[in-house]
Amino acid sequence: MDYSKIITIEPGKRSGKPTIRGTRMTVTDVLEYLAGGMSEEEILADFPDLTADDIKACLAFAADRERKLATIPEHETAI
Repeated sequence: MDYSKIITIEPGKRSGKPTIRGTRMTVTDVLEYLAGGMSEEEILADFPDLTADDIKACLAFAADRERKLATIPEHETAI
């Protein structure tokens, strides 16, 4: 998913954390709700400004960031 039109980073908003479409809702907020057991439907009901695509964009953003950070140290070998 191309999250670039949904996830924005603005230095003056939420201390530069990635937010959803210019709202004050951060990617971290959404991920914490999901990790805490809230369903997509519950999040959408609690935050009517969000869409299902917004939640998918948060997941895609997090996966992309994780992929960029993940490295295998050179000293480790395959088991």
